Amino acid sequence: MNHKSQSAMEYLMTYGWSILVVAVVLGALAYLGVFNPLYFAPKANPGNCQVFRPNGAGTSYDINLLGVCNGEIPEFVAEFNGNGAGIAYSSNTYITSVVPAVENANVFTVTMWVYVPNNPQGNMPFFGEGSYQALELFRGGVGSAVDQIGLHRCNGADTWESAIPVISLNQWHFIAVSVNQPNYLFQIDSANSIVTNTNSWSNNDLVVMGTQTTQCDGSVFVGDISNVQIYNASLDQNSITALYQEGIGGAPIDLQNLVGWWPLNGNANDYSGNGNNGVPTNVVYTSSWISSYNPP
Repeated sequence: MNHKSQSAMEYLMTYGWSILVVAVVLGALAYLGVFNPLYFAPKANPGNCQVFRPNGAGTSYDINLLGVCNGEIPEFVAEFNGNGAGIAYSSNTYITSVVPAVENANVFTVTMWVYVPNNPQGNMPFFGEGSYQALELFRGGVGSAVDQIGLHRCNGADTWESAIPVISLNQWHFIAVSVNQPNYLFQIDSANSIVTNTNSWSNNDLVVMGTQTTQCDGSVFVGDISNVQIYNASLDQNSITALYQEGIGGAPIDLQNLVGWWPLNGNANDYSGNGNNGVPTNVVYTSSWISSYNPP
């Protein structure tokens, strides 16, 4: 063996393990998304953007946004584990909030950002109003992709939409439904579709995030939720698409008709100016969500 070959072998014997360890660590960090540029982007602190209503909660004039409202990504999102049963609610992780009932239960809009992991089959409620209706995803079977989004009524027929693309698991999606009965505009990310259905809804004053009550079918949600917005109006397709394009940290687009706004960025407070703060039960606010988020 010549001196060059011997030197090369000695170098590998001496530093080979160190190089291997460094390579493994770098691979693990890349897998975890540490090199994602969003990790270094400015993060929104809890409450950094909120609606100011100088004339008090429930008023709809002279209102405006206060703070940093340019769409910075949140520092935290709400994590729901879907475990537990047999208590007041069918999951031991949920958020409740008493909000004023919308003026017309057949004209409203709900939007949010949702991370969907690989869950078992069945209904997965994101948001429920009262005990008998919810905005849900439905999966067709174990291991399959989410194939429907819809409004579910425990005491009547459902309104499902399956014409828009299925939701990819293990990544963030924008979800919205705008109701102007009998027209239901469903949207997932930038894809949308309108369904005509004569189903009617009831006015209730209890909002539940992450589960349905035991008075319904007991469905639970496993995953993350961020930036929940409720409007006392039916937003049109352009407005909903504009909300999607704002990204996960986007501010509300129609302040006059905004009923509730829960960014879920470290707390369950309502930043719509209406004071309808949520009450979380065993909800975890996690900062390790960015690796699965791709901005619009």
